[in-house]
Parts: sequence; structure tokens; C-alpha cells
Amino acid sequence: MTGRFGILASALLVSLMFAPAKAAVDPLPRSTPESVGLNSAKLAEATALLKQYVADRKIAGAVAAVARKGKLGYLEAVGVQDLASQAPMTDRSLFRIYSMTKSVTAVAVMMLHEEGKFRLDDPVSKFLPEFKEVGVATGAGVRPPSRAITIEDLLLHTSGLNHRTSEEYRRAKVRSRSMTLPEFVTSIMRVPLMEDPGTRYRYSESPTVLGRLVEIWSGKPFDVFLNERILGPLRMSDTAFWAASEARARLTTVYAPAPGGGLAPVELEDVPFTERPKLLEGAVGLLSTAPDYLRFSQMLLNGGVLDNARLLKASTVQTITSNGLSNAVQAARGGSMGWGIANVNVALNPGPPTYPSNRGEYGWDGSAGTIFWVDPGLEMAIVLMTQNSPANPDSLRQRFKTIVQQSVIQ
Repeated sequence: MTGRFGILASALLVSLMFAPAKAAVDPLPRSTPESVGLNSAKLAEATALLKQYVADRKIAGAVAAVARKGKLGYLEAVGVQDLASQAPMTDRSLFRIYSMTKSVTAVAVMMLHEEGKFRLDDPVSKFLPEFKEVGVATGAGVRPPSRAITIEDLLLHTSGLNHRTSEEYRRAKVRSRSMTLPEFVTSIMRVPLMEDPGTRYRYSESPTVLGRLVEIWSGKPFDVFLNERILGPLRMSDTAFWAASEARARLTTVYAPAPGGGLAPVELEDVPFTERPKLLEGAVGLLSTAPDYLRFSQMLLNGGVLDNARLLKASTVQTITSNGLSNAVQAARGGSMGWGIANVNVALNPGPPTYPSNRGEYGWDGSAGTIFWVDPGLEMAIVLMTQNSPANPDSLRQRFKTIVQQSVIQ
């Protein structure tokens, strides 16, 4: 009897370990695809594409969501969170969203801008004295910059700061999840700027500096401000800087191509996302779910409001989701995409058939496989989350987005 009980108990434990996570409440009012002008057969093709990528061992799993006209028209989870455990992917699976964190940080900054805490043309050194002694690297050494770095420079990535993966920052060990925000600011100022402020778009660590400024302007720790002013009001209850307690079971594994084919797990950080980091990174720090980020995207699409929570004025959202680069900087950047203060690419012209976009569409991605698109003209928001490095295996993003775009029927 005891042995039989033990077998039954073990079987129950296994079933509990691998039972699907409790489903999240729909992020938006659910609707049939056709009632919001989407073709359900085409959306089924999008799901089939994701399943094929899983079958071909290009990804372990994915979660995708599409909202149109304020309604949830599509939400699908395929594959598994982890190949070893075979825990199924669900709509509550947690993803390292990396650079999609930057858009959340930008909204926090602009909320405080609306409150008059700073001007966009204020020098950063007004609030962070470490920026007073910054220099610019040249072949002949280091010289003073032609002008001070402004808050707007940080938002537009025209500050002269560099990316966390750059050789200069890696060599100087500028960034680690084990340092505090004040320590990070001191650390990043040990390396000269790459060029004069305002002269070039260079994707950078500036949003993490902005996170420290949010603390100074608000008088609150960065995570507290986000929880109280953005994540809480938007009911983004699964979005945080680390996976605590029960959330750890929902954290997806990052995979890279294995040498012999298939996928192998990789760890991207010295402090994993299962531990509380000291560094609350406005650039790359958040975990989130597809439903949570769809609500954030819908807030932007609605002009700064969702349900009864208004975060920004509609005019502010219009400004930060439009191209903010000067003509000279935009020309040097090239391409059909501008850059907005909300930390988004902005389509200046319609995209090609192989990766369709409409003028005014905006969005951004994360370096571990997540991406979002917002199309004001179509009243549509799309979120796709996988966990891969490199982030876009076999052009999955383009192929998925193209099918979803083709599903629009009115």
C-alpha cells in the first residue's frame, strides 16, 4: 500500500510540475478576429508558422498577441518554456524583454517631464554632476565636447554614449547587474564619449542613466516608481526586474543554436534573472509577458491611456512616437526608419512586402527574441515573444509580421 501510495504521489507531483500555468486574465476585451477586421484563417497561418519553427528546433516556444480596435483578436502560446523540463509555454510565461525595457523607461521619463521636473534641453550634468567632466575620444586623445549632453540626447541616443556590448564598455567593465545605479553612472563616465552630443545616432546605455534620473526627479527607487506609476496602473502584474518565488517556474530559457544542430541553453548575465539585481536597468532590465506588454502597447496606441489609467497626454505620445532626429542625424542613420523619444523605430515610408509596415508605425525589439509593433493607422498592436540568441532566427519576426499584416481585411 505504501509503495502504491508513493507511486501515486510521485505521479501527482509530476503532473503538478508540468501542468500549464494558470491562465492570465485577457489583457484586453476578447473578440473574434473577424469582428475587428482580421482574418482568422490567416492568423491560423501565423500560429502554424510558430509551430513549424518549434518543430524545426529553431525556437523552443513562443507567445504572440494581436490587438485591433482596442480588442484582443489573437493570443497563442506554442512550444515549451524549457526543453529539459518540457514545461509548456503559456500566456503567463516570462521573457527577458531586454531593450523593450527602454520604452517603459521613456514613458516614465516623459511622465515626469509633463510634471515639470526637467526640460528636454536641460544638461544631464544639472542633475548628475558626474557628467560635468565628460570628454570625447579622438585619435589625438580626449577633448571637451562641443556642447553638454542633454536629456533629449539620452532619449534619442544622440548622447555620444556607447552600447553595453561595445568593445570599449566591455574592456572597462562599465556594466554589471551586480552594481547599483549610482555606481553605473560613475562607471559609464570613466569612458570618453564616442562623438560630440547631437551629432550621431548611436544606440546606447543612455536609458539606464535615465533610470537614475527618474530616481532623482521622483525621489523614489526606479522600480518603485515604475510599479506605482506605470506597471500597477496598467495592471502589468507580471512585469518586474527579476523572477521572484512562484514566477521562477514561468521564466523561459534562452536558447542558441547548438553546434550539432538544434538548440542549447545559454546564460546571458552574470546575475541571472532569478536573482534580485542591484542594477535596475532602464535599458535592458525587465521581464514581462506578451499580455502585459500588449497592454503597454495599447496604452501608447490609445494616446497615453488604458482603461481608467492615463499615463501621458495624447500630444506627448504623438511627439514621442514620431521621428525626433534632426535631418542631419537622420540622413547619417539612413534607411526608412526614424527614431522616437519613446525608444522606437518609426516608419517614415511604407515597408517592403517582405516586411510590411505603414507610415507612422513604430516599435522596438529585445536582444533575446522579443518584439512589438504599433500601427496607429490600422489601430493594431502586435507582440511576439521568444527567447533566443541571436534574437531573430531565420527571419521569424519578418515572416510572422507579414502574415499578421496580411490578415487585415478592413
